[in-house]
Amino acid sequence: MQSAATQVRVGVDIGGTFTDVALETKGIRFTAKLLTTLDNPVDACMSCLDQVVSEAGIKPGDIDVIVHGTTLATNAVIERKGAVTSMVTTQGFRDVIEIGTEGRPEQYDVNILKPEPLVPRRRRFTVSERLNSAGDALRPLNEAELEALLPELDNAGTEALAICFLHAYVNPAHEKAAREFFAARRPAWLISISSDISPEFREFERFSTTCTNAYVQPQVSKYLAEFQERLKAAGYGCEMLMMLSSGGLTTVQTARKVPVRLIESGPAGGAIFACDVARRLNVEQAISFDMGGTTAKICLIDDYNAQTSRRFEVARVYRFRKDSGLPLRIPVIDMVEIGAGGGSIAHIDALGRLAIGPESAGSMPGPACYGRGGAEPTVTDANLALGRIDPVGFAGGSMELDSHAAETALTEAVARPLGMRPLAAAYGVTEMVCENMASAARVHAIESGKNADDRVLIAFGGAAPLHVCQMADKLGIDQIIIPANAGVGSAVGFLRAPISYEVVQTHYQQLDQFDVAAANAALDQMEVRAEANVKLGAQADAKLMTHRVAYMRYHGQGHEISVALPEGPLGPGAANTLQDLFDAEYNVVFGRNIGNIAKGEIVSLAVTVTTDPYTDVTASASGAVDSIARGSRKAFDSASETELDFVIVPRDSLPTVGPIAGPAIITEKETSIVVSSVFEARTLEGGDIELSRTAKRALAREVCDRHERA
Repeated sequence: MQSAATQVRVGVDIGGTFTDVALETKGIRFTAKLLTTLDNPVDACMSCLDQVVSEAGIKPGDIDVIVHGTTLATNAVIERKGAVTSMVTTQGFRDVIEIGTEGRPEQYDVNILKPEPLVPRRRRFTVSERLNSAGDALRPLNEAELEALLPELDNAGTEALAICFLHAYVNPAHEKAAREFFAARRPAWLISISSDISPEFREFERFSTTCTNAYVQPQVSKYLAEFQERLKAAGYGCEMLMMLSSGGLTTVQTARKVPVRLIESGPAGGAIFACDVARRLNVEQAISFDMGGTTAKICLIDDYNAQTSRRFEVARVYRFRKDSGLPLRIPVIDMVEIGAGGGSIAHIDALGRLAIGPESAGSMPGPACYGRGGAEPTVTDANLALGRIDPVGFAGGSMELDSHAAETALTEAVARPLGMRPLAAAYGVTEMVCENMASAARVHAIESGKNADDRVLIAFGGAAPLHVCQMADKLGIDQIIIPANAGVGSAVGFLRAPISYEVVQTHYQQLDQFDVAAANAALDQMEVRAEANVKLGAQADAKLMTHRVAYMRYHGQGHEISVALPEGPLGPGAANTLQDLFDAEYNVVFGRNIGNIAKGEIVSLAVTVTTDPYTDVTASASGAVDSIARGSRKAFDSASETELDFVIVPRDSLPTVGPIAGPAIITEKETSIVVSSVFEARTLEGGDIELSRTAKRALAREVCDRHERA
C-alpha cells in the first residue's frame, strides 16, 4: 500500500440536496457538485466521480482510497423508511422505548409532540430472563420461550431484530445466546444486540440505540454493497472507508455491522474540515458554520479540536428542541443542527409570522428557481432575488436559475400575505434564517460554558458563504475564514480524518473502594477491541495512538463528565489521581467542585484507538472560471440594509488585485461569498479567504441614512 502522501484520495459526501466529491492527487484538488439523486444516491456519486477523474486526467484504477459519508441512515430514521424491525426484551420492559425518561421539550404544552418509537408495541416481545445489576442471572434464558416467539416474529414480518435485555451491558451472555438462537433459525434476519451496539447503562438510550441500528442496518448494508459493486464494475477497485459520527474513519465491514454510527457522518466531516483549517491558520477558538441545502450545523472548536459528546438525538419532532427526538448513545462530534439550508421553505405560520423550515425542498423538486416543479419559496430563492447569486453561474454553470420563478414564489407566499415588497420579503427570509442559526450558535456556546463572540467564524457548505457576514453581525464576530473549496467542505474533511474507533463500556466504581486491577483489565480489553477495528482499515506501518477517558460524577449525582486518563496502566495511587483530575475538570465545566463533601465515582470507561490525521496541504484546481473581475451588479447589503453596487470578483483573482473592500461578491465553482459593506476580503497563504470587519453595522446604517437624507 502506498504512503498517505502519495495516495490518490477521494471524498464522497451525499447530502439531502447535493452530492459533493473531492479528489486529491499530487498536491492538487479537483471537485464536483451535483444534485443528489434521491431514488438511488449511487447514481449522483458515480457521475461526480467520473467528472473529477476526467478533470484530473487519471483512470478509476489509479485511485487508492475512497472515503464516504452519507445521510442514508439519518434519512431512513427521519422518513421512517427503515426495515420492519422487532424487539425482544426482558419481561416488564417492553415499553421502555416509549416511556423514555419523561423529559419534555416544552413543559406546559398540552399538545406536545413526542417521537414515535421505531419499533411499535405490536412488534415488541418479552421473555422472562433476568439479570441483576451485577450481571448475575436471577432467571435463566429459556430457549422454549424463544422458540415460542418465532411464529409471532414471523407474523410481524420481521426483517431486523433488536435484542435488548436488562443489565446486558454488565453480562452479555443472555443476549449472545438469544442472537445465536435466532440467527440459526432465521439467517436472513439482521440482528443487533445492545451489549454490542451500546454497552452502557441507562436502558432507554441503550434500547433506543440498538433499535435504531437494527432499523437502518438492512438498508445501509444493501446500499454499501451496491455502491461497492458499482465501483468495481466501473474500474474503481480501491478500498472504501466510511466516515463515522465521531470524526474518525472505519471499514465498510464495520459500518455494515454498526450503521447507527454513521448517523452524523456528513456533518462530522465538515467539523473535521474546520478543525484542519483552524490548525493550519493557528486559530485556537472557532465556530464551525456549515450550511448546505437542507440543514445548518454549528460546532465549537477549541485548541484545534471539535467538542465531542456521548449522546445525540435524531429526528426531533418538536421544533428541533432537545428531548423531542430519538436518543442515541454513540460517540459523536457535539454540534447543533437545525433545519436551515438553501432549500428550507419560507412560509407564514399560524400566528401570521414569517417562518423558515424545517421542511426543505431538497433536490427534488428543489427551490422554485431550479425549475424542477418547486413552487414554494426557499432561502435560495431569496438570495437569488437579493442579487447574491448569479443565475447563470450557479453550481459552476451546471444549471441556470429562474429569477422570475423565485420572485413569484416569494411574492405569493410571503410578500403579499405580509403586505411587503418582494425585495423586503426576500431580505426578511435571510434575516430569519440567519437569526435562527445565530440563536442556535449562542445557545450551544452558553450550554457549553463558552462565548460565541470571541471566536473566529469558519464558514463552508454551499450556502454558508452567502450568509456569513449576516451571521457574524448577529454574533458580534469580527473575523471570518472561508476555506478553499468551501462548497464541498465535508467531502474535503473526509480526507483529513484519521482511521479510528471508540469502545465504551459501563464500569461502575466508587473511588473510595477503587479496584485498580479491574479497571486496568477493562481498559486493556477495550483497547484490543478498538485496535482490531482500526487495523482493518489502517496501513500496516501506521502509527496507532490510544486515548482513554473515564466518565465520572460525584456520588449521588445523575450525570457525568469526561475526564482524560493518564497514559499507561493505572498505578496503586490511581484513586487519588483520578479524584484530582475529576475535581479539576468539574471546576472547568461548572466553575466549582464539591470534592470536600462528596467522593467521585467512575460510571463508564472509553478507549479510542486512532491513526494520525491526514494533513496534506492541497491547492484547488477548480476555483473560478477566469482571473479578472467581471464588473458589478446590484445586490442587497445586509449591513446597510439597502441595495448597493457589489463588485464581482472571481476567487482566484484575489491574490493579484489585493484586499477587496465590501460590498463585493467573490465567485467560485461551488458557492459565492457575499462580503458586506462592513467587511473586506483578502487571500491567505494556502488559498483560504479571510474577511475582516472594517466598520460596525450601526455605523454603516448611519452612513447610509446620511446619504439618503442628502
